[in-house]
Amino acid sequence: MRIASIDIFRALTMVLMIWVNDFWTLTDIPKWLQHANASEDYMGFSDIIFPLFLFIVGLSIPYAIENRLAKKESKSLIAKHILIRSLSLLLIGVFMVNYENAHHESILIGKYFWGLLMAFAILLIWMNWKKSPIQKKWHIYFQVLGFIILVFLAVIYNGGSKGESWMKTHWWGILGLIGWAYLINGLVYLYSKRNITTMVILWGIFNVLSILNQTDKLIFENDIITLFSTLYTGTIPAFTTAGIVATLVFKKLSGTNIKWCYISLIGLGVLHIVFGMVTRTYWGISKIQGTPSWLAICTGIGFLIFTMLYYITDVKKQTSWAKIIAPAGTATLTCYMIPYLIYPIYVITNIKFPDILNSSIIGLFMSFVFSLLVVIFTGWLEQKKYKLKL
Repeated sequence: MRIASIDIFRALTMVLMIWVNDFWTLTDIPKWLQHANASEDYMGFSDIIFPLFLFIVGLSIPYAIENRLAKKESKSLIAKHILIRSLSLLLIGVFMVNYENAHHESILIGKYFWGLLMAFAILLIWMNWKKSPIQKKWHIYFQVLGFIILVFLAVIYNGGSKGESWMKTHWWGILGLIGWAYLINGLVYLYSKRNITTMVILWGIFNVLSILNQTDKLIFENDIITLFSTLYTGTIPAFTTAGIVATLVFKKLSGTNIKWCYISLIGLGVLHIVFGMVTRTYWGISKIQGTPSWLAICTGIGFLIFTMLYYITDVKKQTSWAKIIAPAGTATLTCYMIPYLIYPIYVITNIKFPDILNSSIIGLFMSFVFSLLVVIFTGWLEQKKYKLKL
């Protein structure tokens, strides 16, 4: 069973993620659109996008796992898939974060060519070659070449302000954080026999951990333990658990009492937003600090948007407006990776656009056009059977 609203929600979020990720190329854009600084009690539009994607990951997990169970896959095989997928996201995330922290002058081939090769290697390794028009005999060679490139990039890497350090986990990157959230939530959902009570308890645990993270009770100095900080600080995986709970509430009530389904999801959304606003006095709203108030408000927005999109697209069948962005919902990783090919080329070739195209309202419009073009190109690649798959 495929829910149109989830694919469209994912597509909308990815389009907006590419858009806000392009803001670094612009000048003179409104503060309310940008990420808040670490010290600010504030949430810009950009601070909402990633939490929504984590929420969507949770929305999708029950359907993905149940589809595999329906195909008679064993739990151990599904768990293996979850583990490999998560580790892949962590690996890609580490390389992407280190690209951000690379020291251009200290790297043999320079930072931007390093980044271009990184993106190319990811395409070689995680392209779904089986469904591509490329002959089967070449598939393994492409993937091996991709891993060789990643090893080469790791060997020549230098980072830090003076090129004094090698690759580090830093903050895992967007994809790495998704990997951690997917790993814990996917495994718990799988082995809890898809029990809503278990997922609600897990959701509560992550929210408590998010609150404790605002104290000094979760500070560890052991490097091994801190590798798991994404999990024990609670906030990131809580978004995904909330998405799973939303799907389970929807599945439980939509078939029997759709009215109560709407009331429940909207109620959860409103309660979370109210809780976030009320507790702002205690913790502040901060994405970088991962405060419980930020968690609550973004979670509430996730519940409300999912409910609205379900009514529009699955009940009223109004989906034609989303056709142009559909590839961002079905070939999401491909869509996310394309800018990582474009930006290094942009810098290496020293392409310059008139300042008017990179500033203020016109700049924002051109940046959004760029986001749509990335999605359209993703759709073209998908039609040609070139699509990344973890």
